[in-house]
Amino acid sequence: MAQPETINALRKFASCDVGDALVKLGVPNGGYLSGLKMFSPGIMCTKSKLFGPVYTVKMVRDSDKASPTPPKHFVDAIPKDSVVFISQPKGLVSACWGGLMSTRAKVLGAAGVVIDGRFRDLAEHQELDIKLFARDISILGSASFTRSSELNVPVTYCSEPGDAVIIQPGDFLVGDADGVVVVPVEKVEKCVKLCQERYEIDEETRKCLENGEEMGPTIKRLRK
Repeated sequence: MAQPETINALRKFASCDVGDALVKLGVPNGGYLSGLKMFSPGIMCTKSKLFGPVYTVKMVRDSDKASPTPPKHFVDAIPKDSVVFISQPKGLVSACWGGLMSTRAKVLGAAGVVIDGRFRDLAEHQELDIKLFARDISILGSASFTRSSELNVPVTYCSEPGDAVIIQPGDFLVGDADGVVVVPVEKVEKCVKLCQERYEIDEETRKCLENGEEMGPTIKRLRK
């Protein structure tokens, strides 16, 4: 289990920093969830950042009567300070998240929402100032299209066929204007160490470049 001070240290790094560190640690695709975009509190808002442990919700098609049904509405089970990650079945034009859900999530203290699928009610989310990332948007609700099935179970995110990132409940998610990355909880400590090392190198590189030094020799000297 990552220590609180380590988690707080991870919070300060950008998604790009974290992704580069996770590549070095052998995490598939550096934990990058390609294809997600920030929609709230603003489209690609550079002043906003999402961070927190993941609470997963696995959706199934409404016609699927065999899969489990949660004991309560999945929104009512959101843990405080968590990032809600919704896994929606592929190929649907409907939304699986809306403005009323964000209203409840904010009251419960959710850090934000990431949707592997579609959502609706863009203006409501932005008025709530809730952090929300998704693949796309829709005008259609979930009724007759999807329903929640399993809560806090591993889910798989695929940006391309055969290109998968496994998201475990309790993993940490970092989202900003550049994108979204998931950090396996067992990699947090090593990730922070690599991020800090790279940050210091990049700051030194920046100073050299601002002083007129060439990129090639500077990179070669500092990024050994």
